[in-house]
Amino acid sequence: MAHESARRIGMTIPFDGIPLHAQRDHIVELERLGYTDLWSAEAMGADGLTPLALASVWAPSMRLGTAILPAYTRGPALLAQSAAALADAAPGRFVLGIGSSSNVIVERWNGIPFEKPYQRVRDTVRFVKAAFTGEKITEDYETFSIRGFRLGVRLEQAPPVLVAALREGMLRLAGREGDGAIINWLSADDVTRVAGIVREENPDAEIVARIFVAPTPDRKAAVDNGRFAMAAYLNVPVYKAFHQWLGREEVLAEHWEQWEAGDRAGALAKIPEDVVDELIVHGTVEECRAHIERYLDNGVDTAALAILPFPGVDLAEAVRGLAPG
Repeated sequence: MAHESARRIGMTIPFDGIPLHAQRDHIVELERLGYTDLWSAEAMGADGLTPLALASVWAPSMRLGTAILPAYTRGPALLAQSAAALADAAPGRFVLGIGSSSNVIVERWNGIPFEKPYQRVRDTVRFVKAAFTGEKITEDYETFSIRGFRLGVRLEQAPPVLVAALREGMLRLAGREGDGAIINWLSADDVTRVAGIVREENPDAEIVARIFVAPTPDRKAAVDNGRFAMAAYLNVPVYKAFHQWLGREEVLAEHWEQWEAGDRAGALAKIPEDVVDELIVHGTVEECRAHIERYLDNGVDTAALAILPFPGVDLAEAVRGLAPG
């Protein structure tokens, strides 16, 4: 039987350039416009939980998810406590998304060795799911050991656990031991392959895709700024390996070669326009909506839109134009 998708449309928060305390009206409008979900990220801006805690009160009907919390940057018990607190504040509305993150965030910015990412995520998924049951845990996992931890929050409903996944090993883990996968920086056509791997392990797995959107008819601005945004990811080892695995090794070879040689400007120009067109949704609002629909048609259950603050992009107009319905 084919997987039946609920086709949810969510938004990434907080919005860039707006103080967190001033985002209430924007969150309330998202709920009014029919967006179903709010998804946070955790890199160099706000942490992944504070915006969702605020939104849990500002938008009481919306589902809240982390995409993602790194498995390294909080200890296992603290991660379980943090997730449980939000699940307790918004029962039945919270989804815990965890992943390895990257060597840049984990090692360079947080001073934590980025070792055995697959094993660390696997062990963290197993631990938090056990912790949510309320049982006392004493366990030697491969990447950490727990001695006598019992979660003090008694959950009405344990949150689903989604795994941020790029290549096959983590995608299979997401389906086998998580409740689904969080994917990003891939094309609508890539989704068919990626979602298929997850659902080989679990036909009911949820697929959440962060989709980067720049609704502007200014193609040059979209391509130029898109190349800049993409380069920040394409040269992180885990994402480079991901796109090689997806089959972009040849089309991006010159970009990677010049980037490694230190020619940043030259490297940006070597990202082909059609790769920008594949990985960043841009154009008129109507063109963007049609492109997002392709992700959903190819196996995404929840589109977590991320509005890129490119020249010519009006946030308010974008939010209204991309709203469900």
